[in-house]
Amino acid sequence: MEPRGEAKGNTEQQRTRRTQSRVRVSQRLDRVRQAAKQRKERFTALMHHINVDLLYTAFYWLKRDAAAGVDGTTWREYEVDLEARLKDLHQRIHNNTYRAQPSRRQYIPKQDGQQRPLGIAALEDKIVQRAVVEVLNAVYEQDFLGYSYGFRPGRGQHDALDALAVGIDSAKVNWILDADIRRFFDTVSHEWLTRFLEHRIGDPRILRLIRKWLKAGVMEDGTITQVEEGVPQGAVISPLLANIYLHYVFDLWANQWRKRYAQGQVIIVRYADDIVVGFESVLDAKRFREALQTRIEQFGLALNTEKTRLIEFGRYAAANRARRGLGKPESFNFLGFTHICGRSRKGNFRLRRKSRRDRVRAKLREIKAELRRRMHHSIPEQGKWLRQVITGFFAYHAVPTNSKSLSAFRYHVIDLWRRTLKKRSQKDRTRWDRISNIADYWLPAPRILHPWPRVRFAVKHPRWEPGA
Repeated sequence: MEPRGEAKGNTEQQRTRRTQSRVRVSQRLDRVRQAAKQRKERFTALMHHINVDLLYTAFYWLKRDAAAGVDGTTWREYEVDLEARLKDLHQRIHNNTYRAQPSRRQYIPKQDGQQRPLGIAALEDKIVQRAVVEVLNAVYEQDFLGYSYGFRPGRGQHDALDALAVGIDSAKVNWILDADIRRFFDTVSHEWLTRFLEHRIGDPRILRLIRKWLKAGVMEDGTITQVEEGVPQGAVISPLLANIYLHYVFDLWANQWRKRYAQGQVIIVRYADDIVVGFESVLDAKRFREALQTRIEQFGLALNTEKTRLIEFGRYAAANRARRGLGKPESFNFLGFTHICGRSRKGNFRLRRKSRRDRVRAKLREIKAELRRRMHHSIPEQGKWLRQVITGFFAYHAVPTNSKSLSAFRYHVIDLWRRTLKKRSQKDRTRWDRISNIADYWLPAPRILHPWPRVRFAVKHPRWEPGA
């Protein structure tokens, strides 16, 4: 029988190749993972893993609609004649004729009104960086400690939030150190980073690639500026380099400190450069803070004294402060949530997490501006867009104890929608009963989507030990 032809526009062949390519890449790196897990020696031959299959997989890992770098090439433009392009790129990499291009400097506003500099790499640089990240992950994922959660495969922000919640609830935590490193990504020492990489990576070709990206500089207003320190925020390889840097500067040191010098229990959670440490003893907390400041200064870093705080927090914080005639325990922010010492209905201690007020206000301002731009769109068009916005907000923020914030966010979005509709015409008489019916049809109702931290943490870490 003659085989059935593909339907018009069917891209199954491309998806099949991508799937097979990822499987092949993973299988080839399995031996690297096993070797890294069993031995702590240097890897002197890794470059051969960066082949056309890995570059192909790396290309499809990238975001389709990401901004273009200094080369002006977009993802969809590069996809045309992809096979030939990747073969040429692969040849240039292994012939040492590949040249890294400077990152395009772009600024995005921060919550405090300042500007955050981003470095947008050229598309080919992104492809090669993504490929190198996959190879290095096979090595460093066996070395990284359990309390490091930022930008790692199989780990995310909610895993870090769960670990922190379980640690505060299970361990004897009375004090919290909320540490912030000043301008971390901009002050990473290239010399120290290279030394740290050389502990595990002995392939000079891989190290040469990384040096090229670090020294490529940034282009702003047509002018190229050389960079002597820091890793560009927004580059594909920057999160991994940051994790490697902090693995040696903070993680290994902090783990040894709590084993050797701590008198009470200590819990640690780190997501990139956001660090939260819980202590049983206030003396441990103060000594750790001083030692941390001294430690990171040796590697060109410094604590942000305005944002780094040591607060009394935990199961007995409220009772201890009341005994001394003080007010309620202070709260702290971590990964978009404000953490509060609360009580359950039975009067027991319960960690409460609610969405950060400043982040919610910033999001509402964005929605207001976008609604103003979409003012004259039809109600179904506005409703579909707002549904996506609220669904995305709930997907991250719908954690237990945060139901009031979810309801308040939805209420303010509806109010902004009502005001926008009223501005379309002086004769518009949109009332709350009408906008409520419209909102009930288009917008999802607030409900908790995430399980309790202890439940999810127990599933992902069935053999979790308190000292891990």
